[in-house]
Amino acid sequence: MEKTLNVQGMSCGHCKMSVEGALKKLDGVSAAKVNLEAGKVDVTFDESKVNVDAMKEAIEEQGYDVEA
Repeated sequence: MEKTLNVQGMSCGHCKMSVEGALKKLDGVSAAKVNLEAGKVDVTFDESKVNVDAMKEAIEEQGYDVEA
């Protein structure tokens, strides 16, 4: 399944790597791609293993805000 999350506060390559890295560590996430200009993250994941709340939490732990 694919989902696009709106993430506030990402501005550089380090931000991109932090968010992608945090998401890829979650069991069930197969891909995470940040679009810095749009402030979005496209996540490909297995719904049976991980949910959007867990992904939001992982991003927020890195210091970024996720919009619903």
